[in-house]
Amino acid sequence: MFFASDNAGPVLPEIMQRLNDSNTGYAMPYGNDDIMDEVRAAIRTAFEAPEAAVYLVATGTAANSLALACYTQPWQTIFCTPVAHIHEDECNAPEFYAGGAKLTLVPGSDKMTPDALRRSIEGEEVRGVHGPQRGPVSITQVTERGGVYTLDELRALTAVAKNYDLPVHLDGARFTNAMVSLGCTPADMTWKSGVDVVSFGGTKNGCMGVEAVVFFDPKKAWEFELRRKRGAHLFSKHRYLSAQMAGYMANDAWIDAATKANANCARLAEGLKAKGATFLHPVEANMIFAAFPRSAHHRLHDAGAMYYIWEGSLEGDDPDEMLAARLVCDWAGTDENTDKFLSYL
Repeated sequence: MFFASDNAGPVLPEIMQRLNDSNTGYAMPYGNDDIMDEVRAAIRTAFEAPEAAVYLVATGTAANSLALACYTQPWQTIFCTPVAHIHEDECNAPEFYAGGAKLTLVPGSDKMTPDALRRSIEGEEVRGVHGPQRGPVSITQVTERGGVYTLDELRALTAVAKNYDLPVHLDGARFTNAMVSLGCTPADMTWKSGVDVVSFGGTKNGCMGVEAVVFFDPKKAWEFELRRKRGAHLFSKHRYLSAQMAGYMANDAWIDAATKANANCARLAEGLKAKGATFLHPVEANMIFAAFPRSAHHRLHDAGAMYYIWEGSLEGDDPDEMLAARLVCDWAGTDENTDKFLSYL
């Protein structure tokens, strides 16, 4: 009954097998291994982007920060939501890698709206040399509250950004969960919708630890290579990153894993609803924010369930007080464990 995070799940067996297969003999270092050629081809094909520049790093923080740094001058600001991962969970790494650039939080919830983004952009570059200049827009898909931008919503946001000649970054830590939810293609959700660079996540969807950075304009390729090296994120034994991503992309393992995670989430959400839980946010991919009584939380914790209390405290006298939880599903969840969790509500 583990619903704390999709980061905590096991590695896909296809990836473990590919890692084992790659662990023989010698391979050129620093991304010059033969497997990386396979990865580039697979990602370019999946994204319908034959000229895209494709790189691998080991963490989502590195992917986001290095990608954004390539589009941000130190005197600029990056536009994101107040709950964006780059704001709440990356210890100012984007600002650090961008040489001190700041973040401007677009007012609202986990999803930006075009009007709010426009007002935030208009609010900058109003003090000449004394204030921050406008920089890239960063969109999170799936959002940190489990929401999924529709293609129309994405295109509306990127249209605003393009009106001001600003580049767009997509934080796709849960990219494939969103893609499966929308029933679209990777190209639909990125360059066809106006995205310039995407952090294409693997770790949360069954990889051991690898993320791809995909530039649809290869002009940024050399700068990224320099920043990755200077930022200490260029692996010498790179084949072990390449092998993960190769196993992930082969035979649609990445799509199958996200499909399972989303299905596990849908089953859990349906069961929570039947038990009378209330939902803080719509359930659109593999994350749930739901409230149920303190007494049920105690039963679940006593039974060994793992998840986060999102709002409220387990300590309290009222057993009927509704406490909110964050529940995240991954590819390895089983119906048996989901049903066991629901049985304690």
